[in-house]
Amino acid sequence: MLTFIGLGLYDERSITVEGRDALRAADRVYAEFYTSQLIGTTIDDLESYHDLEIEVRDRAGVEQHPDDMLTAAEDEDIAFLTAGDTMISTTHVDLRLRAHDRGIETRVIHGVTAQTATSALTGLQNYRFGKATTLPFPYAHGAEGLPASVTETIDDNRADGLHTVVYLDIKVGYDPTSSQNSSSSDDKAEREEYMTADVGAELLAAEYPDLAGVVVARAGSPDPLVEAGTMTELAGREFGDPLHLLVIPGECHLLEADALVELAGADRAVLEIA
Repeated sequence: MLTFIGLGLYDERSITVEGRDALRAADRVYAEFYTSQLIGTTIDDLESYHDLEIEVRDRAGVEQHPDDMLTAAEDEDIAFLTAGDTMISTTHVDLRLRAHDRGIETRVIHGVTAQTATSALTGLQNYRFGKATTLPFPYAHGAEGLPASVTETIDDNRADGLHTVVYLDIKVGYDPTSSQNSSSSDDKAEREEYMTADVGAELLAAEYPDLAGVVVARAGSPDPLVEAGTMTELAGREFGDPLHLLVIPGECHLLEADALVELAGADRAVLEIA
């Protein structure tokens, strides 16, 4: 069996009780952290807390070369771990379908997601969010200005009165541009870079300077931050440690507007209120 387990949002304790029990019962444990990270813990802490060993796979090890995991799952109970909820990424859906193609039974144990935590922390109603988008680092998409995938998502959601979650880019893994690289895998440099909300707001402000936004930082941690302002205003502030994301409110119900004013310090005058 192959069991997909979401670890939640912050540290080794964010997992559900069901997920913890399944994890500790597994014969082998694999994980990936290139789609998202648990900022409040380390691999060593995860292993120590759950009393097990974890093999962390890179993107290629999950998407291109998962055969060893799948072969093991034919005879053993294998746990596959990710931050957040395990089926948010299409990478993991693909892995599950590959398992089914080989006749391997699968199971999904969900974890808290950034999307649901964002709704809870901001007071914006979950059913009024439209399509989400990811804002990449400029060097990652190689074009001038904002990618069309970002602007079209924001514009389409705003036209429908819906809120938009803007995930901010994460780069974790081998850095092919580093001068530290060598032919030895032990010497290869690791990139670990998290776009912060002020950087994201600055990029968005080039197109939407007066648009209202809400920063959600460290959701799931003991010290989450929720702070509103225009994109221009948010670009000039600091929001502490990652992970960060941005929310662009659409047309707000009165209760949602009240929540943004009270919980995020929003200026009611810049909100679109139904």
